[in-house]
Amino acid sequence: MTPTSAPLGRRERNKMEKRDRIIAAAGSLFAERGVDEVTTQEIAERADIGTGTLFLYAKTKGELLLMVQNAHYAEALSVGLARAESTPDPLAAVLEIIRPVVECNRVQVDNGRTYLREMAFGDPAEPHHAEARAISAQTEEAIAAILARSGDDAADLRARVVSSVMFLAMAAADTSVESAEIVEDVRRQLTVILVG
Repeated sequence: MTPTSAPLGRRERNKMEKRDRIIAAAGSLFAERGVDEVTTQEIAERADIGTGTLFLYAKTKGELLLMVQNAHYAEALSVGLARAESTPDPLAAVLEIIRPVVECNRVQVDNGRTYLREMAFGDPAEPHHAEARAISAQTEEAIAAILARSGDDAADLRARVVSSVMFLAMAAADTSVESAEIVEDVRRQLTVILVG
């Protein structure tokens, strides 16, 4: 007999529902105008909650952006993992993971850059920051697993280098640079690192 989890109580369901509304409101406003052009009051109004309630979920706009982008990043990683599973060539499989992450980051370039900055330099004790770091770690673990398939003894270290290349390429790219160009730049760099 497998244990089943108890159904969520009303209070927990309400908290999850508010969190979902906040993510949807912040996500749509950030996509429309960018994180710097949106106020927390606008997010609260669109989510149909009070500003004080909003701050119970995230203390800053940076944390709100982390909430939104973490959800998108996790989804992009899931897509990449599914594609990589059926790709036998290690470099091609790594690029299958990277491509949707880059595309996710470039939907709104300034938001993507702010997300990377918050992830790298934000408060590590803050839960949304910790979630972003966990998703980044999952990305590295997935890349390491692909590299290990070909017998790479330094797969963990090489995966960290691959992750760094990806993040720096996204952060450094001019706003006019398309996702495909960034992925191609990453591919060229990884060819040197992984193939030689």
